[in-house]
This record gives sequence, structure tokens and C-alpha cells, in this order.
Amino acid sequence: MNVDNFRLQLGGKEYVPIIIGGMGVNISTTELALAAEKLGGIGHISDALITYVCDRILNTNFVSRKRKKYAQYSGNPDKSEVLFDLEEVAEAQKKYIEHTISQKTGKGAIFLNCMEKLTMNSGIETLRVRLRAAMDAGIDGLTLAAGLNLRTLDLIQDHPRFRDVKIGIIISSVRALAIFLKRAVRLERLPDYIIVEGPLAGGHLGFGPEDWKTFDLKTIFTEVISFLKKEQLNIPVIPAGGIFTGTDAVDYLQMGAAGVQVATRFTISKEAGLPSEVKQHYLNAREEDIVVNMASTTGYPMRMLIQSPTLRYAIRPNCEGLGYLLENGGKCTYIDAYYNALAERNPGAPIVVKEKTCLCTGMANYDCWTCGHTTYRLKETTNRLANGKWQLPKAEDIFHDYQFSSDHSIRLPEPETI
Repeated sequence: MNVDNFRLQLGGKEYVPIIIGGMGVNISTTELALAAEKLGGIGHISDALITYVCDRILNTNFVSRKRKKYAQYSGNPDKSEVLFDLEEVAEAQKKYIEHTISQKTGKGAIFLNCMEKLTMNSGIETLRVRLRAAMDAGIDGLTLAAGLNLRTLDLIQDHPRFRDVKIGIIISSVRALAIFLKRAVRLERLPDYIIVEGPLAGGHLGFGPEDWKTFDLKTIFTEVISFLKKEQLNIPVIPAGGIFTGTDAVDYLQMGAAGVQVATRFTISKEAGLPSEVKQHYLNAREEDIVVNMASTTGYPMRMLIQSPTLRYAIRPNCEGLGYLLENGGKCTYIDAYYNALAERNPGAPIVVKEKTCLCTGMANYDCWTCGHTTYRLKETTNRLANGKWQLPKAEDIFHDYQFSSDHSIRLPEPETI
């Protein structure tokens, strides 16, 4: 028995039941998402830091224009007036998604992972613009993630594609699911799929600072399945977080999962957006190098490699050009931490910022090495090269290993010569 014995049904379409998760700030690149789509699965892109990502891959200049416009606020802890131009946010979103969608060649789909916690100093309005622009651009599906907003569906209910585009949510508890569904029922628009993300996932976790230690994916997954059955709701459920082999995936599919979402193994693929030298850090990681901390300004715990350069940041906040995590009113806990450190340092001494990090800059520079718990096992999935580095596999190799492997085996990519 392998994953290829199953199919994911969404609406009237059928997919290989493998979804590559949306790793933000262009780690889940266009190329990575298209690799899944070509093979009949589902690939995610992410609109985290959308204007910055658009600049990087399409040579636009949204960030530099914003930085120039608000240059007078550099060095000022009050960022309340530092706002995104909503027309530019919409333009960047459309350009990026159209760039990706236009290259589809397979029978799979491209979904957008929308991190709702990116409040961008105007949470509701920027979220509305991002979602609607994505639908305008032809995205196949929207996955609502990180900071699930109970009113999100209200923002797009009058859009022509409201009932056409696939809409899914990422939750980590039955309680969160039940609350969201109450509003969805009122709008007569249930989610098309539910991704249940457990505590072994990478990046932001949907648990309290210490709660994540007391949960496991299988328990939450079975609770969600039972809840939906009790409520007589037939919504596909997709587990995520710690599914490392095709056999892990089959275990969930046999338990009633419609598909699985995976990401960690694809971080080191050739198509992933992390720089090659960073991918080597992932491959060399030990289990003790993988930590969950509260350095994120979102208030959510976050899993990353302890070697992440962003954990040693003491840089001035870069909100004028970036500012994606500014709360409404221009607040950010890193701004507070930075200016407190600036006030407390001794003359001539370096600034030491404790507890928080400038996540916008860290993600933009690939200095925040977010990862899943199983990252320390990545070395099991590829070959050591003669120069001591690790071979970076193609996304197709990883996808096919999930699809066709059995007995927890992992087929290594064909060795490369250097």
C-alpha cells in the first residue's frame, strides 16, 4: 500500500493526495508549487511579504517606493502613519499569482497560503485586498493560515469567485474549527478542506507558548474527524506536521485523511527558495538544534534552527520598506524591544535586543531558518557528496518518494558528480 492508491477529491476534481505546504517569503517558490501541480498534486505559494517577493522575482520596486515615501519615520518608534498602498498590494498580488498560474502544465492545482496574521498596519483592509486580488488573478485555492480570522469569509462573500475558488483553513484544535464553522454556516459557505496542523510543524504554531508540548497530530486529527462525523459534515481533512515518509502519509489516509500536507522535506529541494548554503544548515541540523521560541512578534510560538541569524539581530526596525507585521496603529513588539535596548545600553556598548526579533527583515534576508521538527532527519533523504556537502534533490524526486514508497523506506536521489 502506498500513497498512489489514494486520491484527493476536491469538488469535481481529483488529485494525487500530496500537498506541499506554503512556506512563506518565497521558500515555496513558483517553481516548487509548479512541480507539485505538474505531478497531479497541489502546490502552495505564499503571499507573505508580497510586495518584497514581487520585487525579487519580477523586478518591480514596491519596497523602495514605500521606503522613500516614509523615510522620515526611520528612527522614530511611532509607525502609526507607515501604511501600505492598497492598490500596490493588489498589483503585486496579481502579478505574482498570474506569473505562477500562467505556467501550469499539469492536472494539479496551485493554492495560496494566506497568513492572516500579517496585519500590515491595517489588518482587515490589507487582508481583503490580498484575498480578492488573488481570486482576480485566478488562484485555484486559498488556504487561510496563521491567525485565523473569523470574519475572513465576509471580506470576499460578494466576489464572483466566492463559491468557485477552493477555500481551506488551517486549524490546530476542534475548538478553533467549531468557532470558524459557525460563521461559515451563516454564510452558507463551508470550507472545501481543513488542514489539521500538529505541534511538529515548522514556523508559527497554532498553540500556546507551552501548549504545543502537550498535543500530538494524530489525537487532534481523530478529534476533528469525529467532530465532523457528529456534525454530519463531509469536509476533506488533511493532516500536516511531522509526516516524513510515504508510509506516515498512508497511515493517515487509512485513518480517513483526504490527503496530507508536507513541507519539511521540500525545504532542501532545488526548487525551494532558501539559498543553497542555508539548505546545507538544514541538512546538517541535529535534533537539539531545532527549537521553539517566542521570538516572533506575532505572539505565536515559532520553530526554527537555533543557528538562525535573526536570533542575534539588533537592527533598527525596517518598517518603512517592510512593516508587514505592524499591528493596527503601527505597534510591534520588536520596535518596543529595540528602543528599550537602545535606551538601556551603556555608551559605546553594542545593542542587545532580548526576546524578540525583526521578523520582517529576517524573513526577507533568509536569516530566519524556520523548520519542522523532523528537519534533523533530512540527511536520511539524500547523498553526501565528495566535498562533504549534501546533494540537493529535485522536488519531483521527493514527491515521487512520498507517492510510491512503502515500509517507511526513503529512496535517495540518483547521485550527482561534482
